[in-house]
Amino acid sequence: MSQNSFKSKLKAGSNPKGGSRKTIFTWIEEKLDVTGILGEGVPVQLVPPVGFVALVALIYIYSNHRAENMVRKIEKAQQEVGDLRADVTTLEAEIMLSSMQSEVAKRVEAQGLFELNQPPIKIEVEK
Repeated sequence: MSQNSFKSKLKAGSNPKGGSRKTIFTWIEEKLDVTGILGEGVPVQLVPPVGFVALVALIYIYSNHRAENMVRKIEKAQQEVGDLRADVTTLEAEIMLSSMQSEVAKRVEAQGLFELNQPPIKIEVEK
């Protein structure tokens, strides 16, 4: 039968899988140094409240972003409506001017049509 024996300890700085690879998580651990703040591990009881606060913060940011976009769209639409109202008023004034009898008479004069100065004559036919 074989005996139980201790495994040989790894030397400091050596990686059992060969090569020292740094992942993004080890880089974050080194840069943030969370072990100084939290100790050796993250307390499990803090995860749900912190997650909830993070979720509420994301919802708050999203709603503010949507509200600002909506305000910008409303202001743009109001500007367009104002421009269109001005255009409509200008066009209505031009149409009112061009449909006056004197203006119509000036335009059809080139075609040989003239405005009557005398009232029309009524023709009566006896049966």
